[in-house]
Amino acid sequence: MRRRPPLRQPAASSRASHPTSDRKLVADIIAAVDDGFAAQTSFTQELIGYPSVRGQEQTAQDFIHHSLGARGYAMDRWAIEVEQIKNHPGFSPVQVSYQNAINVVGAHRPRAESGRSLILNGHIDVVPTGPLDMWQQPPFSAHVDGDWLYGRGSGDMKAGLAANLFALDALRNLGYQPAATLYLQSVTEEECTGNGALACLVRGYHADAAIIPEPEDDQLVRANVGVIWGRIHLRGRPVHTRIAGQGGSAIDAAYHLMAALRELAASWNQRKADYPFFEHVEQPIQVVFGRIAGGDWPSMVPAWCWFDVRIGLYPGVEPAAAAKEIETCVLRASRENPALAKALAAPPKVEYTGFFAAGYVLEEGSEAEQTLARAHLHSYGEELQTFVTPGYLDGRVFVLYDDCPCLVYGPYSENIHGLDERVSLSSVKRITAAIALFVAEWCKLEPSK
Repeated sequence: MRRRPPLRQPAASSRASHPTSDRKLVADIIAAVDDGFAAQTSFTQELIGYPSVRGQEQTAQDFIHHSLGARGYAMDRWAIEVEQIKNHPGFSPVQVSYQNAINVVGAHRPRAESGRSLILNGHIDVVPTGPLDMWQQPPFSAHVDGDWLYGRGSGDMKAGLAANLFALDALRNLGYQPAATLYLQSVTEEECTGNGALACLVRGYHADAAIIPEPEDDQLVRANVGVIWGRIHLRGRPVHTRIAGQGGSAIDAAYHLMAALRELAASWNQRKADYPFFEHVEQPIQVVFGRIAGGDWPSMVPAWCWFDVRIGLYPGVEPAAAAKEIETCVLRASRENPALAKALAAPPKVEYTGFFAAGYVLEEGSEAEQTLARAHLHSYGEELQTFVTPGYLDGRVFVLYDDCPCLVYGPYSENIHGLDERVSLSSVKRITAAIALFVAEWCKLEPSK
């Protein structure tokens, strides 16, 4: 199923004169990307083959580390340390070990700094596959069918990680390298906290701009929501089924609280006119109940239940303020519904289990955006479009906490976080060329030897 962006608008003008007005250089860069694309596709397939779900990212990061190191980048690899980031305002709470939550950064440093520095960022982690028998092919087989490359993480976002690397390979194959410091970041935890990109920032990685080639349908993200993950814990009143009416089902209570949270999200959606770029989005605040568990025995009114909720936040809304509204909603619903109040042995508790992240808006018209617009025009032959998205993006780390323009811009994909995820190879090739052209102008070029 294709993801249709809710809002499109032209990006900053791409008509001004610029360093990449050298038509031969532009053509050579695009041709170099094309020449290397078979190798890029094979690399992406191999990367997809590493099942880098949460807690298992290290083998895929080994592959990235080796690939960058073999190209001569100065390498940095470390496991995220909660103690180093937990007091940062962008931190999200975690409940799992970070022993295998590995970040990898490859650094390029020029002979002479004549351009502007750049971070090319991407995340290595992927979401779970769901039932394997519902996939047409094994989710990590990374098979190609026509223009489509299939597999979990193909679009979100291993094709983007490969595009970052092979854009630089294309320049190197022409005898060039960036004339500015450039960092290639492969981070984890994007799908659950955003702490991987945050850990890079805390570790000291900064640049004049950043690009994240997330699967954004060949467009630039103008704004996106923040996200909160919460787990609602309930305690019921267990009894034998012969007197079930005298007990209180924690599972039944959970569904009442889900309804209350849906009403809260609906009330937030009614405020969309107050938030620029979201006023025309049909439903910017999405609420999803992703997991539920409860009870101990079929013939017993369940004594406990918990469910996980994901809910979006408008840019400018502090997660702590939204969390207070969520807690108030849950407690009010449990008290004002007489049947619910009777069923529960204790007030419900809200625990924060992941994302506690603010949304952001990318300032219009920055030099970085204008540079990308020109690169996109050369690669696609059409103006760059922008849109807003109701999903989480690591771009917030750069925009909110480092005053760094972050261009989230990537290939056309389908079924991300779903079955038979796939990415368009022709789109990946054009995105790769656009990134290479961006580097050529933004960082400037110098001979690689």
